[in-house]
Amino acid sequence: MQITASAVSLNVDDVPASSTFLIDHFGFHEVMAADGFASLTRDDADINVIFLRRGLPTLPADQRDTHATGLILAFEVTDLEGELARLRQEGVTITMPLTSEEWGERAFQVRDPNGVIVQLVDWNA
Repeated sequence: MQITASAVSLNVDDVPASSTFLIDHFGFHEVMAADGFASLTRDDADINVIFLRRGLPTLPADQRDTHATGLILAFEVTDLEGELARLRQEGVTITMPLTSEEWGERAFQVRDPNGVIVQLVDWNA
């Protein structure tokens, strides 16, 4: 097997709201979009984040009405404190304060308008 790309696909109620949140606050840009669908990426990250509107008939029946819960969309960054300050300045509510874990992870979290958790993280050596 050869994996040529990576993506995470999240079911949400308001696709434009989640898309705009990642575009405005995290530097993503739209690659593709249609009614109930948006695929976003960043030039420096080898992943696409896809938002699908809940209830789309193209989804399998057992997935159509599921909401993106229990998932953390995590991005490793180089200046965690700087990103925290920037997001606060932009008016983004920090839903989990900056924490340090015993295994070396430091992280904080925000939520997009659909409740999707976005976590910024760095690792201490």
